[in-house]
Amino acid sequence: MKTESQNQNIRTRRAIVKLLKQEGAMDAAALASHFGISAMAVRQHLYALQKEQLVTYQEEQRAMGRPAKLWQLTPAADRFFPHGYAELTLSLINSVTEAFGSEGLERLLEIRTRQQIEAYREQIHTTSSIQQRLEALANLRTDEGYMANVESLSDGSFLLIENHCPICAAATACTGLCSQELEVFQSTLGEDVAIARTEHLIAGGRRCVYRVSTSAL
Repeated sequence: MKTESQNQNIRTRRAIVKLLKQEGAMDAAALASHFGISAMAVRQHLYALQKEQLVTYQEEQRAMGRPAKLWQLTPAADRFFPHGYAELTLSLINSVTEAFGSEGLERLLEIRTRQQIEAYREQIHTTSSIQQRLEALANLRTDEGYMANVESLSDGSFLLIENHCPICAAATACTGLCSQELEVFQSTLGEDVAIARTEHLIAGGRRCVYRVSTSAL
């Protein structure tokens, strides 16, 4: 049976993994400040996670002193985040393609896109401000496992950020899943919104990011 100290260590390490997933690479000092513990304690957790092959680091030269270690997750850490029944989804995609061809798969994606738009529209009011719509969409996407959040930019535009993709394996095998996401977001947020993807996990990015602004910007 694990002691309370061991359980606390596990909780802290899982919290570190989650924060690195959300924020990207961070040094020990930044992590320590976030969790309110010493940098030495954070390093002990990071070295333990490194032994589990869950984190790695790159050195960044600083103006003074030694280079800083910027810690980031390895692909092995993805197992701590939902993946939307990846094997079943891939199997279904392959089965649909085999049974009905690429046209059948495209038709299936069109139906999925329509249903997704309808479901989002039921919970997002187009009369709300862009920020309110985006935050509502981010909440829905987070519930689906995308770890989404919204950031405001100085020019009045916003970033819709998805730190995780629960359908990554399926999206890699079927690019239509990603290409229709922009249509879903555009139809959900309204015609007064312009949206463009600026970072893409499938293309090698750490996350998916969408810049959202009024059509006038």
